[in-house]
This record gives sequence, C-alpha cells and structure tokens, in this order.
Amino acid sequence: MAVKSETNDLSSEMELDAYRRLFPLRFHERHLSESIRPDGRPLGKARDTTIVLGAVASANGSALVKIGCTTMLAAIKMEVMTPTAEAPDEGCVALEFHMPPICSPLVRPGRPADVAPVISKQLSDTISSSGMIDLKELCLVSGKAAWMAYLDIYCLDADGALFDAALLSAAAAFSHLQIPVVSLNDDGRIVLVPEDNAGSMKEKEPVNKEKIKLKMKNVPFALTCILHKNYILADPTSEEESIMETFLTVVLDSSSRLVSLNKPGGPGLAQTSMIQDCIKLTEQRAKELERILNESISDMEVE
Repeated sequence: MAVKSETNDLSSEMELDAYRRLFPLRFHERHLSESIRPDGRPLGKARDTTIVLGAVASANGSALVKIGCTTMLAAIKMEVMTPTAEAPDEGCVALEFHMPPICSPLVRPGRPADVAPVISKQLSDTISSSGMIDLKELCLVSGKAAWMAYLDIYCLDADGALFDAALLSAAAAFSHLQIPVVSLNDDGRIVLVPEDNAGSMKEKEPVNKEKIKLKMKNVPFALTCILHKNYILADPTSEEESIMETFLTVVLDSSSRLVSLNKPGGPGLAQTSMIQDCIKLTEQRAKELERILNESISDMEVE
C-alpha cells in the first residue's frame, strides 16, 4: 500500500508540473484566487533578503545581496580624476550593470542581455535623483582632483525583480565603501598611500590621514509589483514576470519620499488605488530593507 501511495503522489506531482508548464497563467491564477503564490508567499510579501558586506576583498567597497534566489554582487573601485569645469568641487559615480550568461539561461554567451543597459540607466538615474551620494564629498582639491567611483554590479542569478536587488546592492556597497588614504607628493600630484605606509605619511602634504567612510543620506529602496487583474504581487519571481505583463516599480528613500514611479510595460494604465497600494507596500518594504542594511553594517563594525 505504501508503494502504491508513493506512486500516486509521484504521478500527481508530475501531472501538476506538466499543468504548470503547459498552462502557466491558469496555474498561477488558481493560486491567486486563494491569495497565495506557488512558493507559499502571500501576494504582498517580498522574499527573504540577505546582505553580506565586504564580499570582494580587492574592492574599496562591496556587497553581496540575495532576494530569494536573485543574487547581485556590487563592487566599487576608487580612482583619482580631474573634476569637470562645470563641477570643480564634485566627484563622479560611473555605474555598469552586467548580466553574464551564468545568471540566466535566457542570456546567451557573446550577446549582452537586452535588459542590462535599461537597468544600468535606471540605477544611475535613481542614485543621482535620490541624493544618496553627495558628490562634493568626493572632492579632494577643488578644480584639481576628485574621486571617480566605478560601481560594477554583476547579476549572478536572475530570478526576478532585478532592479530592486541591484539598487539594494549599490546602496550596500556604498555603505561599506572606505575612501582610500591619499596625499600630495613633491610634484603637487595626488597619490595613493599604501596601507602599510599610512601611519608614517612621508609625503609632502596629507589630504586625508585615514580612510574615510562616505556619509549617506536619503538611501533609496525599490519594490517591483506585478499588477494582474485585481491582484498585486510584490517582488515577483522570473516565472511570474514571464507570464504577467504589467509591472510597477516604486522607489522610496529612507524618509519615505517618493523618488520614482516606473511602469515599464503592460497594457493600459494602472488604477490609482492599485498604485497607492503599491506605494504602501513599498513603504513597508523600505523599512524592512533599511533594518537589514543597518544590521549588516553593525555586524561589519563589530567584526
């Protein structure tokens, strides 16, 4: 009897899996009607999130972020540049978002993912408009030297809500960033001071005597929602994204200020009430992500 029961269970699982593959939308809608999702989450709940700071030892700042299975690795390298004439007292942030073939079977070797430049532009605009980074803090000598922060974000596993995870990884990497020690040499040029020589400071004039933590404010947090009929699905998986067309991404900062509202695709306009519900969900999610980020920073400082 036990063998027969196990055989029936296996047969049922195979039938369910076949139904899911052949009629994915019907499969998901059956769950939605019961206010549950195939992975067991309530409709408005995001996936479990973890942040690991200092994931890349050779970078000046780095972080590994996981939202469910979606995984992002962000790393920052600092280089000295000559500031522009239009902004002589400001540094710059240069961002690139990468999707190597390892992240998804949809990304083919030798071909950049179509969505990568879109997410890269969206990230750059969000970081700039949020005011998270005060570019004046990246100035070394007015009109002569400033920091260029090269931020590279690598998607290691693309399982939905890529922008949300990438933005969180960027914020986490900047929170971990330590600006290197530099000084003026005899030629009046800014030079990096090796860590083992930072205490002696034999150069002509120190610019900063120790590594500096970047002061961050108005940290932006994002939540992508799927709007399907009268349902709102927060933090969708790649499977959910592939079968439902209407998306809405809300970005709020740590003061609950609306940074951006983006509806990249889908038929028609979203109802005002649904947009308001998405904003409320984002407020809750932003508080949760801020807590996780602060806990990661505290753990790093203790170590």
